[in-house]
Amino acid sequence: MEKREIEELRSKVGCAALLQQDGWKIDLKESTRRAMKFRRDANIIIVIHNDRGWFDPLSTAKGDVFDLAEHLGAQGFPEACAWVASLVGFVPTPLAWQREVRSSPLSSIADRWARRSLPRSGSATWRYLTETRGLPDTIVAVAVGQGMVREGPHGSMWAAHRSENGIVVGWEERGPQWRGYATGGAKELFRLGPSAAARVCITEAAIDAMSLAAIQVMRPDTLYVSTGGGWSPASEDAIRRLAARPNTHLVAATDNNRQGDVYAERVQAIAAQTSATYARARPRAGDWNEDLNLLLARLAEPLAAAG
Repeated sequence: MEKREIEELRSKVGCAALLQQDGWKIDLKESTRRAMKFRRDANIIIVIHNDRGWFDPLSTAKGDVFDLAEHLGAQGFPEACAWVASLVGFVPTPLAWQREVRSSPLSSIADRWARRSLPRSGSATWRYLTETRGLPDTIVAVAVGQGMVREGPHGSMWAAHRSENGIVVGWEERGPQWRGYATGGAKELFRLGPSAAARVCITEAAIDAMSLAAIQVMRPDTLYVSTGGGWSPASEDAIRRLAARPNTHLVAATDNNRQGDVYAERVQAIAAQTSATYARARPRAGDWNEDLNLLLARLAEPLAAAG
């Protein structure tokens, strides 16, 4: 097959089509516009780059649609090409959460962030965080005071990812009906707490970082961070810089599942390669926000009985 034909196939067949045809299912709850999570049994594939790329968060496997075909079982490149060619014209199931493509250019990350309001008591975003997510007002107030959260559209929250020098490079988007990441933004770390803290708890989402802070009553010796649901090179570099500081203690507070364990192993490897000490903190449920709400429910039981 000529190079021109290969490029034409690559442009016509996306990774999602290959996965759906092979029986994989989209996880809408865990997907965003820019990162679609597919599952089959305990296996996970994340589709990125507008359906033209993918990676396996549980290994180092990644690539284009032809690499994906081989990852799924095609024996060599010719068989991968034949499989991809057989899917020309196959239309994947549309995703309910996808937005229409914007017709106007986006403003810069800094401008878009600056235009959003600060959450305040009683606002839609404040209610989402405190009522829907169960976060205490005190934790939300700290996040607002540190400039880490903004009011997103339709009662959603924007949680900033900042570079080491404090520049907003992107933000996690979470709301009652929406989950995403800033279009055109980069992932580094969401940071809550004292920047110089020796103890660093690494979670997978800003909501989890705030939830763990609530469970631990915002320990003054701890910086609570989030990688934003993935493991980008910039996030890893930021964790390495934190780990390289004297007397740093890294806590892998990732989710209680296979992906969380893989991320925890990566945190442990960083600790082993630097001067940091290491511990694993595993939520009892799936993630720290679930743990927080289970804790709140248990605390409410005596009050309900007394009433």
